[in-house]
Amino acid sequence: MGLLITLYYLVAAVAVAVLVTRVVRSRRGSGGPVHDRYEAAFLNGGPARVADSALAALHADGRIAVGGPGIVAVVRPTARDLVERAVLQEHAAAPHGALHHLRHAVMRHPAVQEIGDGLAERGLLVDPAVRRVTNRWCVVVGLAAFVLFPVSFFFTIAGFAMSDGFSVPFTFKVVPALFAMGVAAAVCGSASAGRITPAGRHALAGYVRERGHLADAGRLVALHGLRALPDPVLREQLLAAARVNGPRRPGRGGRSGPFPHHHSSSSPSGADALGVVTVWCADSGSCGGGDGGGRGSCSSGSCSSGSCSSGPGSSGSCSGGGSGCGGSSSSCSSSSSGSSSSSCSSSSS
Repeated sequence: MGLLITLYYLVAAVAVAVLVTRVVRSRRGSGGPVHDRYEAAFLNGGPARVADSALAALHADGRIAVGGPGIVAVVRPTARDLVERAVLQEHAAAPHGALHHLRHAVMRHPAVQEIGDGLAERGLLVDPAVRRVTNRWCVVVGLAAFVLFPVSFFFTIAGFAMSDGFSVPFTFKVVPALFAMGVAAAVCGSASAGRITPAGRHALAGYVRERGHLADAGRLVALHGLRALPDPVLREQLLAAARVNGPRRPGRGGRSGPFPHHHSSSSPSGADALGVVTVWCADSGSCGGGDGGGRGSCSSGSCSSGSCSSGPGSSGSCSGGGSGCGGSSSSCSSSSSGSSSSSCSSSSS
């Protein structure tokens, strides 16, 4: 029986060590501040919030117009950053100007997807694929503890049959190991469920302190969701588009899918105004496919390249770019008075 007891404790020690190591590694990174409102939007509500922030900014200064019933028209094709450029690209490529189709296409665009990739690399956000694997490990360890507990009763009975006198039941001897496995599975599962890391929450709080007083439409949406949008007509149109782009399960071949819905839009880790965080492929390549309803899959299509810059003395327009994969890259730097400078890059291979 001594060998079996040792085996129980060895299994428990290995399981707990694996869980703790996976959770710590998944939430570790270089950290650092939130660079711009798009990163704040992604932390708050994923790609959906980023798309809404860009659409709100473009509409606020008249570069796009949204008419009923939710049809987008480009008034001035001028982009000040890569995400706005993605909006214009997707609008030009769309067969019609439906807001919900444009919004969903922007969410899947590499310029938006790679914001999440960058946040994950810096340890501010957890890659959904890593989080899923960690959750599976937690389930496996929890089930193992649950199964090994009744199995220990059989060894207890066998021990009594072979023993001439009284001895401590086998189950009592291994209960501490099984209890440790169960607690570790529950604690690590709870810790890995959050998509934003402690470093991400700290960085987002710092950005809110520094930039939260700025009341432009794009920043309001990034920080507080669609409910904070001052234009009631655009707010209702975007809310309607968000309902059309509501959560669905990812396709069979895709890595993407909705984030959990347990966050509120008012919290730093919250979702968009409908409580939905949608479609992050978590891949350095582009995110192609999709059915217009929150479903996406990662593929090798639709890469973009080019550069843009804006500043106090620039026109804020983006230079050209192309499409196609094979080492293409894009970069953007922006700075303005009263706001932080930012840089972002996207690449695909």
